[in-house]
Amino acid sequence: MSKIVRVGVTFPPDLLKDFDEIIETMGYNSRSKAIQDSVRLFVSEHKWLKEEETIQTGVILMVYDHEVRNIESGLTDAQHHHSNLISSTMHIHIGERDCLEIIAVKGKSSEIRHLSNELTTRKGVKILKATIANI
Repeated sequence: MSKIVRVGVTFPPDLLKDFDEIIETMGYNSRSKAIQDSVRLFVSEHKWLKEEETIQTGVILMVYDHEVRNIESGLTDAQHHHSNLISSTMHIHIGERDCLEIIAVKGKSSEIRHLSNELTTRKGVKILKATIANI
C-alpha cells in the first residue's frame, strides 16, 4: 500500500463554501476524498499535455469577462497567432459581462497546450477547459 502524504491547501472562502455544498450534495463523507477525486480528475484530463508531437482534436471552452480592458483584442490576437490549429469558433453572450467562447482545435498537443496556456493566463479569463477527443 502506498503512503499517504498530507498537504495544506488554501481556498478563497466562497470557493470552499461552494465546494463543501457540492460534496455534501454528492454524498462525500470526507473533504479529503473529494479533493483527491478532484485532483485525480484534473490529472487524467490533462495527461494529453505530455504528448508533445501527437495530433489531437478537441475543443477549448472559455468563459471571460468582456469588460476587462483589452481582453477581446488580446484573445483575438492569440487566436490569430494560432490560426493553423483553429477549425472553428463560437461566441455566446451568457450574461451582462460574461462571454462563452468555444474553439475547435486540431494539431500537435504541444501547440494546443501553448494556445490553451496563452488564453488561460490572460486577465479576465474566468474559466478555461481544454477537452481532447482521444480516439
